[in-house]
Amino acid sequence: MEQQEIKKLKAFAARIRIAALDAIHSIGSGHVGGALSIADTLAVLYGREMQVRPTDPKWPDRDKLVVSKGHAGPAVYGTLALLGFFPYEELKTLNKGGTRLPSHCDRNKTPGVDVTTGSLGQGTSQAVGLALGDKLKGRPSRTFLIVGDGESNEGQCWEAFAFAAAKKVGNLVVFIDWNKKQLDGYCEDVFPMGDYVAKMEAFGFDTVMVDGGDVEAIAAAVERTRAGGEKPYAIILDSVKGHGVKEIEETKMNHSMPVDDDRHARWTEQLRAEIKELEA
Repeated sequence: MEQQEIKKLKAFAARIRIAALDAIHSIGSGHVGGALSIADTLAVLYGREMQVRPTDPKWPDRDKLVVSKGHAGPAVYGTLALLGFFPYEELKTLNKGGTRLPSHCDRNKTPGVDVTTGSLGQGTSQAVGLALGDKLKGRPSRTFLIVGDGESNEGQCWEAFAFAAAKKVGNLVVFIDWNKKQLDGYCEDVFPMGDYVAKMEAFGFDTVMVDGGDVEAIAAAVERTRAGGEKPYAIILDSVKGHGVKEIEETKMNHSMPVDDDRHARWTEQLRAEIKELEA
C-alpha cells in the first residue's frame, strides 16, 4: 500500500471514532471501549475492501458485515453515516425514542446494517448462514464477521466456526477483536480462552494475527482473503480496548463510560488534530 492510502485509512478510522463519540455523547454514556477498538477494521473494510452501495443498501450482491458484538453499534453507525447511508446528524438520536439507531445493531431499523445483533454469540451463526447462502447462490459476495473476545465465551461461536469449516465457507472472514477486556474485567480473569490462532486453525480456518490498530496490517490480512478457497478465514486483531484515545485506553473499566461535554470536547479535539496531521 502507498503511504497516501495508509494515511487516508488512518484518517477515516479517526473520523469513525469521532462519529462514535458524537453518537455516545448525545446520550451521555455508552459502549466506548469496544466501539473504538474496531474503528481501524471498519475503516479498512468500508474504505478499501467491501463492495457496498449507500444509495442501495439492499443490493443483492453487496458484501455484508455482521458485528456480532452488537454493542459496538456506535462505531458501525458512525461509519455508515460518514459514507452517506443516512445523515450524519442522525447519530445524535442514538438510543432515543423513534430512532433508527438503537443501542445494538438492528437490520430492520438502520440502512446498511445487515444483521440484528447484540445477544452475544448469535451473530456468528447468522454470518455463517449469510455467507453459505451467497455461496450456494453463486454470488460474488463475501461476509465479514466481527466477534468480541469476551463474546467468544459463548459456545454458539464455536459451533458456528466448526460448521463454517465443515461446509467450506471460503467467502467468510472472521475478525476476533482480542482487546483483552469484557464487561466484568480482563478476559484472562473472567474466562480465559487461550491461543486464538491455535484454536481457529484447529477449527479449520486459514488464520493470521495482526495489530488491530494498524490499518496497513489489517488491509494486507484482508486482501489475502480475496482468493476464497475451501477454508474460511480468521483474522485475530491484537487490539487495545478504547484504541485511538489514550485516556480511554488507560481507563481500566472502559467497556462502557460516561461521555460528558468536557470529555467529548477533549477526545474529539485530539482526534481532529490527528486527522489534520495526517492530511497535512
